[in-house]
Amino acid sequence: MTEPRSPAFGVNLNNREPLIAPDYGIAELLDLSEVVEGLGFDSAWVGDSLFSKPRYEAISLLSAISQRTKRVKLGTACLVTSPRNPLYLAMEWATLDVLARGRTIFGCCAGNPEVGVRREFEALGLDFDRRFAIFEEGLEVLRALWTDGKVSHHGEQYTYEDVGFYSGTEMGPLMPIQKPPPFWIVSNPRLVTDASDEKMVRTMKNACRRILKYGEGWMTCCRAQHPEELIEQLGYLREVATETGDDAGRLVVSYQVTLNIGDSEEEARSAFGEYISKYYPELSKAMNLSNWGPVGTPEQIIGWFRTFAIAGVDHFVCRFGSLDQFGQVERFARDVLPALRSDVRIEVR
Repeated sequence: MTEPRSPAFGVNLNNREPLIAPDYGIAELLDLSEVVEGLGFDSAWVGDSLFSKPRYEAISLLSAISQRTKRVKLGTACLVTSPRNPLYLAMEWATLDVLARGRTIFGCCAGNPEVGVRREFEALGLDFDRRFAIFEEGLEVLRALWTDGKVSHHGEQYTYEDVGFYSGTEMGPLMPIQKPPPFWIVSNPRLVTDASDEKMVRTMKNACRRILKYGEGWMTCCRAQHPEELIEQLGYLREVATETGDDAGRLVVSYQVTLNIGDSEEEARSAFGEYISKYYPELSKAMNLSNWGPVGTPEQIIGWFRTFAIAGVDHFVCRFGSLDQFGQVERFARDVLPALRSDVRIEVR
């Protein structure tokens, strides 16, 4: 089937930046959410980390942003859900979805293979090597609570019998407006490796099974020099969907890209490198800088987005690697977004 599709564009508001940049605090972040909506973006996002990359807490921030915006979708890119108790998380996100009047996107992940993230799991008494099993059990509990209003679950990590946010005296169980909010499952199999061996193929196919079983979307990032890898994993998604009787075409494909727009590539690259080394002190050493995203003039940025849109991205989450968040957002809206909005991608699903 051939259908015209135009990608959506969101902005990650960088909730770690208020701890790094002296002129971008919580007040400015909330102001930027209004600017993002006013400039016509489709969504606003925040990230998550416990103490390996400290930042203001994601759900609390989105709750505040929900009261400053009316139209844009609000999501996490991404929320590390495996260390969180799923019952408390279900209540917190349901409350957020009500506050946002049903605009949330639940971008969720198990945790990156970083030393800092491993230390977070150890501090919480969790087995990092079992993070995907914990992640999947948690997603099952969350979906049941957000779809049926109650859950009975007997797993290795969690055991619940007929649990819900309902004592019998309420009008009904506490639920999100969306039943459930869309789950966008993260998979970044080559975050810190260029491997293309059989083990990597198995890893990608397992991730595809997870995305299809639990998700309404696939969220990825951090391989900005390799659109062919996005195409490769989309192929595995279709292959696994065929095996399981599912339809990969129902999934939203999202890509979080970190970029910097400048008057020249040299200017943008210099500002970007300094920013990334502060934002991701561990990953910035493990990853090639070019894989975070494009840097350069508006024409260079437009070219990168067109390449990945053609590869299959439906929804871009733009994170600006700069201490001047307002300037980058406004320049993207002025010099890049109009050209991309005029594109209509023809995709074969």
